[in-house]
Parts: sequence; structure tokens; C-alpha cells
Amino acid sequence: MKKSFIILTISSLLAGASISSCNSSTEKVEDAKDKVMEASEDLNKAKADFDLEYEKFKTESNQRIIENDQKIADLKIHSAELKKEAKADYEKQILEIENRNESMKEKVKDYKDDGKEKWESFKREFNHDMDELGQSLKDLTKDNSK
Repeated sequence: MKKSFIILTISSLLAGASISSCNSSTEKVEDAKDKVMEASEDLNKAKADFDLEYEKFKTESNQRIIENDQKIADLKIHSAELKKEAKADYEKQILEIENRNESMKEKVKDYKDDGKEKWESFKREFNHDMDELGQSLKDLTKDNSK
């Protein structure tokens, strides 16, 4: 009788431990599913945030490019007033600036999401190049207004 009681007790403990471990495994699976869902939501939010930031950047960049196009058009009109000796060099400089402006337009249009680090680097380089292009336009205007 004592032996049966001990066997019954041990069996009960083993059964309880087995059930507990099943619940524990089930809980772990549920926790893992929850974490995957949260990570997926975070990823979706990050992607949406990037898309908004990119669209804003693209809009602002395209506006700067359009402004440059207008300045280039004004410079072309001004070139008609120049003497023949200065005109060829001036038009060559305008063409170079125009090509750089078109290149910037293509860069912003063709950018593909390649991670946050590369995005930050792209923005920094793009803005630097746009600032240099703007300075070139100012310098060309200044040099020919003397």
C-alpha cells in the first residue's frame, strides 16, 4: 500500500511537471508570436516613416532643381547679351551646370531604400552637391554682372 502510494505520488508529480512544461512551452510560443508581431509592426512603422521622409525630401529636392532650372534659363537669356568672346565660355559653364542639375534630378529619382545609414549618407551628399550647384549658379551670375 505504501509502495502504491509512493508510485501514485511520483506519477502525479511527473504528470504535473509534464503539464506545467506543456503550458510553459505554449506560453513561450505565444510570447514568441507576440514578439514577432511587434517586430513586424515596428518594421511597418519604420518603412512608413521612411516613405514619408523620402517623399518630403524628394519634393523639396525637386523644388530646388526647378529653381535651378529657372536660374539656368535666365542665364541663357543673359548670354545673348554677351560679347562673342565671353559668350562661348559662359555658355559652356551654363551647360556644365545644367548637366549637373539634371544629374541631381536623376539621383533623387533613382534612389532606392538601402538602410538608414546609406539614406543618411545619401541625403548628406545630395544636399552638399545641391549647395555646390547653387553656389556655382551664384558665382556665374556674379561673374557676369561685373
